[in-house]
Amino acid sequence: MYYVLQVAPGTETKTETQISKILSEELFGECFHPTRHMRKKFHGIWKDIHEKLLPGYVFITTGDIRKLYMELQKVPMLTKLLGKEDEYFAQLKDRDAEWLERLMGQNGSGTGQAEMERHEVSLSQVRVDEGSGVRVVSGPLKDMDGMIKKIHLHKRVAEVEVEFMNRKTVIYLGIELLEKK
Repeated sequence: MYYVLQVAPGTETKTETQISKILSEELFGECFHPTRHMRKKFHGIWKDIHEKLLPGYVFITTGDIRKLYMELQKVPMLTKLLGKEDEYFAQLKDRDAEWLERLMGQNGSGTGQAEMERHEVSLSQVRVDEGSGVRVVSGPLKDMDGMIKKIHLHKRVAEVEVEFMNRKTVIYLGIELLEKK
């Protein structure tokens, strides 16, 4: 079960490190902030960059949220569990976890991959077809047509609308333009 911590933007990695050092490993499964692989043009040259997908948020998995919440009080970084329902914190809704896992899952979970790569949204390959427009050929955006609001070919970015914590949120994901056939 995923839960979401709100942290000061820019402190995601530091917060994850402190959680890993202070909390017992048995208390939580994963603690991460998702990233995205993008391509940006600097002085006429395309460069690969890796950015935070949702700045200010850290995801953590646990089977015992009450105990995790109590232990998080020991972490000196400013953390706030989101989604409080009554006296307990709500887990990330299935639809939110689904799109997140779907986007990150395109990288595979094979052995030998770095921890960060498992939580990174890779580039999606797109092709411009005569008459039918832009088509996602492969990658995380494959079969997500209803969520893609706009594709900016010149910037190599797809604008995707997702539901996150009961709000519609626009995220930007990297695309790779394939040659026309």
